[in-house]
Amino acid sequence: MQSEPTIILSGTDPDLPRNVTSGLGRYTGFRDMAKGGCGTLRSCFDPVTGRTVAIKTLPPELCHDHRERRRLLREARVTAQLQHPNTVPVYDIGQDDEQGVYIVMKRISGENLFEILKRIAGGDEATATAFPISRRIEIVANACQALAYAHARGVIHRDVKPENIWVGNFGEVILLDWGVAKVWGHADDNEPLGQSVLKPAESNEDQLQTLTGGGQRPGTPLYMSPEQVHGNRGIDERSDIFSAGVCLYEILAIREPFRGRNIDETFDNIKNQQVEPPSVRSPEQQIPSAADEVVLKALQKRPGDRFQSMRDLIAAIRAIEA
Repeated sequence: MQSEPTIILSGTDPDLPRNVTSGLGRYTGFRDMAKGGCGTLRSCFDPVTGRTVAIKTLPPELCHDHRERRRLLREARVTAQLQHPNTVPVYDIGQDDEQGVYIVMKRISGENLFEILKRIAGGDEATATAFPISRRIEIVANACQALAYAHARGVIHRDVKPENIWVGNFGEVILLDWGVAKVWGHADDNEPLGQSVLKPAESNEDQLQTLTGGGQRPGTPLYMSPEQVHGNRGIDERSDIFSAGVCLYEILAIREPFRGRNIDETFDNIKNQQVEPPSVRSPEQQIPSAADEVVLKALQKRPGDRFQSMRDLIAAIRAIEA
């Protein structure tokens, strides 16, 4: 878990630097925060504003790849335009001669929701005490607020999962990673930008290992809506509602509703399996009965049978313990 940098008064007094280098040369003290196949996140210091920021770039082997560059630019611009308390502020977008496109964002201390759930599943009593069911429900509701805001502006996230829900040390909840977002009113030309499990870049064997092997966390497959699994291009906000319902089930039951032995079985479960209510699946969690109704409605196979707007889902989540 990362901590917030301390404000030092002497650091607020110096005059502006005489010669401010352009691009990433402006920043100093780079430290790795996270690395993945599609991006590298580092913290660094901005001597102009006197603050520590986070910078996302593509991995070196992808920094000049046209498709990946376009994907990161889309993520940057969508995130920058979604100015909401539950999205991360974007300070700048730029092009560096060596490292390619970069995004400068607010650095947020904390960890993602999956790490919290993993500790609870492992029997960590301190984490379970710090994050009781009521707090976990509130975290998902706050992430849904970001989705409601995005939907009102014509943006579907399409990758809602606990790994993309950031929980700050001071109560912040931030929904991250808009790299495969769909924008309403435009041709769905961003399908190739994300690594869809329906048309994978890697082999089926590699995907099977990602889903079930080596203790690695599966990404998108477990949280996809049935219409995503079917490959429908005309998905709408109700797809995000389904994915949020999967997250809600998981934070209640501390189990994933649709996990199968392999990707094909997982997809079949998403399309056809009627899941047990969370309270039946995990009676030891003492899940409120009202939560079962909310989750099962969000997880209906047909979009028309789910909540019809994210605001409706949020209202139902808020009413669970009202």
